[in-house]
Amino acid sequence: MEIRPKADDRTRTPIEMLHIERAPGTKADRAPPRVLIMEDEFIVALDLSDMTEELGFDVEGPFATIAEGARALEHFCPDAAILDVQLADGEVFPLADMLVRLGVPIIFHSGHADIASLLARYPEARSASKPCAAELIASHLVQLTSTRC
Repeated sequence: MEIRPKADDRTRTPIEMLHIERAPGTKADRAPPRVLIMEDEFIVALDLSDMTEELGFDVEGPFATIAEGARALEHFCPDAAILDVQLADGEVFPLADMLVRLGVPIIFHSGHADIASLLARYPEARSASKPCAAELIASHLVQLTSTRC
């Protein structure tokens, strides 16, 4: 069965679109996508976690170190990841490389990174410079997970 958007769906925000009731048997009936959050600033980590859960995603983390994130990836594969570039134990790039090898879409959420360099190294990634509106991260999450099984 194909679900066609209603006329008023075109004016909804990504957050609202996640909460629209879908017909049985569609992606909305499946387990929510899992999002890995890598962030070492407590308040930012809490805000990202709360927002991601409110959108209907399962949150893994937040993790403050590359080591914690790498250990977590031994037990699960996320559907998307939100990564701060500078973590408590260094830059997130080794973990980002692991995620790319696993085919996991990435959102870089950083206030200290050169976005052009990030996107040159990770062309499929999205970016959301700190500070940014929650809507931007929400939009990226919806887009990146909407085509995943």
